[in-house]
Formats: sequence, C-alpha cells, structure tokens
Amino acid sequence: MTTASPLTGRQLTLVAGDDRAVVTEVGANLREFTVGGRDVVVGFGEHELPPASNGAVLVPWPNRVRDGRYTWDGVERQLPITEPARGTALHGLVCWERWDVVRHDDAAVTLALDTVPQPGYPFPLHVEITYALDGAGGLDVTLTTTATGDVAAPYGVGFHPWLSPGPGSLDDAVLQLDAESWVPTDERLLPTGVEPLPERFDFREPRRLGSTDLDDAFVDATRDADGLSWLRLRGTDGRTAAVWMDSSLSCWQMCTGDHVAAEAARRTGLAAEPMTCIADAFRTGERLITLEPGDAHTVRWGLRLL
Repeated sequence: MTTASPLTGRQLTLVAGDDRAVVTEVGANLREFTVGGRDVVVGFGEHELPPASNGAVLVPWPNRVRDGRYTWDGVERQLPITEPARGTALHGLVCWERWDVVRHDDAAVTLALDTVPQPGYPFPLHVEITYALDGAGGLDVTLTTTATGDVAAPYGVGFHPWLSPGPGSLDDAVLQLDAESWVPTDERLLPTGVEPLPERFDFREPRRLGSTDLDDAFVDATRDADGLSWLRLRGTDGRTAAVWMDSSLSCWQMCTGDHVAAEAARRTGLAAEPMTCIADAFRTGERLITLEPGDAHTVRWGLRLL
C-alpha cells in the first residue's frame, strides 16, 4: 500500500527541549509551533493545504495589489489575479513554490528559493529563510532577499502566522498590539488612508477581543527598550502567544478570519502579520523597498509563548 506524500512536500521538524516546530518544503510555511504541547500557532495537517495562508511567507509583496497592476520604472506590469473575488494579486509569488533545504539540524532549518522572472514581476530574487528554536519557548525567523537581476526591483515582505488562543475561544482571548495608527480600507480591503486608532480597534492596552471583526493593518509601531514591537494574544489558560518584530519591519496586519473562504478556519485564531509595507505598496510606493542589483535586505521577527 502506497502512503500519500504530504501536499506541502517534506515536513522539516525542529525540536529543542519542550519546543517543537514543523516547516514545510512547499512555501517554507510554518505549519506547526508548540511549546510543552500548547499550540502557539494555528497549524494545519500534514496532508492538508494551509486553509488561510497559515504560516505563509509573503514575497515580494504582502497583502494585495489593486487589479494586480502597477507601474515600475515607467513600465506597466500585470500580475496574476490570485484573489478573483476582489480582483487583486494577493500575498506575493512564493507561497506555492517548492523551496530548497539548505541546512536542517535538530533545532533550526534554512530554506532557499530563486524566484523565476515572469511578465508581471521580471525581477529575479534569491530568498533565504531560517527558522530557529531557542529551547525556551521561542522561535526566531530571519529572511534575507538578494536582487540577482541587472535592474532595480520593487520589494516588500510579510509573514502570516495565525496565533492560537489555546484551549479557549478567540472571543475570550485578551489582545494587545504595539501600534498607534489604523489603516482604513475600501470594500476590496485596499487602503484609503491612515487614521488615529478608533476605539473599537485600540488594543494598545490589553483587553478582551470579544466579537471584534478584524482584517486591518496598523502602522506607527511602538517599540520596547530592545527595539521590538509586539502583538500578544493571551488565552483563557493564562498563556500568551506573541509575535515580535524588529526595526526591519514596521507594519502589522491582524485578521480574525471571519470572512476567509475556509469556514473551518474562521475565528480559530488571530492572523498576526509583521510586514514591511501595507497593501497596494506596489502602486502607492508607501514604504516600498527598492532593491538595486546585488542589494540584500534582511528582516527578523519571532514567536514566543509567554
């Protein structure tokens, strides 16, 4: 009897003390992260596809590009429309690619991908990502992208972990976010400006999430003495699943999943997405990075159970 191969390719397991993570060959997704058996992220099965971009790496742009169309260096480009309902190009180009495993030991793994130029994004990139357990309830992530072409490339990066509320419901979890401003959107979830935090989305001080419906970006990140910005979700078990980002990342996206296509993924966790830019950056230029030929850009973030 033949055993079916996992849909996301090789399953790369990391273990350090009570910490355990699984990273997939396809997409370099973080499929699982637990500490002492407690979920830090909402994962998915070995023989499943990620139902709502769970653990995805978002390169060379996070979030959406309106109509998949942008102009760079005087040339209009058309990206594939990967979110037909909203007519957008969603979450970059690497989510469904099979990455190469560069190194894999007990507690860390590095994967790499050379992107293939295409009409909508004819800019070759070399991307490397490392996931490393620290053995004390933390998982550190470092990603470096190098422009390998002969012209400048537009670039952004983000990540899509879904924080787990633990054994209780998401509604009963307590949320706290280090950010001062909110990005309102239109009916296509594309940004229309930046505003002060409305009361319903002000989680600068920890409070119960309740029935709050989120699929929103937040900017003007605040930082602690170590230069880190945090998003924390405390479950009814008293444990807190947290994401941090260093100064290489400046924006947050939070989503409760109320409207994701996979009904089983709705309000099971909180997407806690560190990003370099918000939606539509290829069109607006807001926080967009220009990678000159040979340039390398590195970001760092991580997950922790507190």
